[in-house]
Amino acid sequence: MISTFFHTVFYNPIYNALVALVALVPGGDVGIAVILLTIVIRLVLLPFSLSAARTQRAMKILEPKIKDLKEKHKGDKEKEALETLALYKEAQVNPFASILTVFIQIPVLLALYWVFYYEPFSTINTARLYALTPIPHLISLEFLGFISVAGKSITLAVLAGITQFLQAHMALSGTMKPSEGRGMQNDFQRVMGLQLKYVFPFLIGTISYTTSGAVALYFITTNLAGALQELYVRKTLTTEDLKEELQRVAPE
Repeated sequence: MISTFFHTVFYNPIYNALVALVALVPGGDVGIAVILLTIVIRLVLLPFSLSAARTQRAMKILEPKIKDLKEKHKGDKEKEALETLALYKEAQVNPFASILTVFIQIPVLLALYWVFYYEPFSTINTARLYALTPIPHLISLEFLGFISVAGKSITLAVLAGITQFLQAHMALSGTMKPSEGRGMQNDFQRVMGLQLKYVFPFLIGTISYTTSGAVALYFITTNLAGALQELYVRKTLTTEDLKEELQRVAPE
């Protein structure tokens, strides 16, 4: 049942979308099709991503109030948790927005990986195509004519790691900037920040190299899109705007 759901909701739509894009892209460049598909996926996920970014900013602004609640109900974890949740509800903040965005992307990435693992684009699996999906007459597995997207590519893997570092660096200096001060939560945020900035790029680069150039292109495109999103959030979602909004829904 899970397999049927995965294929119906993620695998088959992604495969059909890629085949259709390959048919539309000049020269049948599979690499360009992967980039275009990733952009479409990012646009679909954009409302969730912007909600997560807003949540991260709002959580940072609410930190003084949360700290006051910890002091007020010191030793009473249940009361502290209930009032913290009430504060989130009053401020219309969903602390799980970021997690939701990550969990949505996981099956998409897995579907993209399995598509390239099981469906070599040298031949099209017409049994998986929808009735309206066009069949490409020309297919090129060489991205821009010289980088293979079907096999391993050290060039694309390195670029995937570099763009992951860039996105993490921007996020940690913006919406995901660790809180100031001491304490277990702040220490945890700093450790996670260091892993996101220095461990994740290596991990993403390794995954990109051991899988395929197509997966590497997915990471590169989504990382660059994430960096652009961070710039957009910084420009349009200022701290002062959030403070005014939070003051309205959660006044002192």
